[in-house]
Amino acid sequence: MATWNVDAAHTSVGFSVKHMMVSKVKGSFAGVEGTIEGNPEDLTDAKINFTIDANTINTNAADRDNHLRSADFFETEKFPHLTFVSTNIVKTDEDEYEVTGDLTIKDVTKQVTFEAEFEGIGTNPWGVQVAAFEVEGKISRKDFGLTWNQALEAGGVLVGDEIKISIDLQANPAQ
Repeated sequence: MATWNVDAAHTSVGFSVKHMMVSKVKGSFAGVEGTIEGNPEDLTDAKINFTIDANTINTNAADRDNHLRSADFFETEKFPHLTFVSTNIVKTDEDEYEVTGDLTIKDVTKQVTFEAEFEGIGTNPWGVQVAAFEVEGKISRKDFGLTWNQALEAGGVLVGDEIKISIDLQANPAQ
């Protein structure tokens, strides 16, 4: 079974959440590592593992990023990583999959499902094969103990519960 390593320089992990009930805050994580053990052209028997460095969170606002690293949210000093380990992959169309697995944030592990689309395999200018995927999903931050919020005078809350996750992933064969 072939192993493909996530190419962090060509992979982006983004998220968005409602802010003040009307707008969205978008952010990303830069510290991504992971492997896909299996055939990227047919993920049904693959094993997927990801680790994200929670300290690399970036929402383009240093104060907000520091708050997100605090005990109110990710508590990165105690829980420096977010992890995902696949448990089941179902092919739903020619190049589309439902990837189910255990997502761990802080000290909470929940089963989540992401929609993944295989974008293809190519060869870069240095002769290295690359495989690309587009991945999307949603989670409830409260399910993972990320419950901090602030009530608004006009009603509602400062931070929404639903987190939309989008990943553009590139992987290279392990050497």
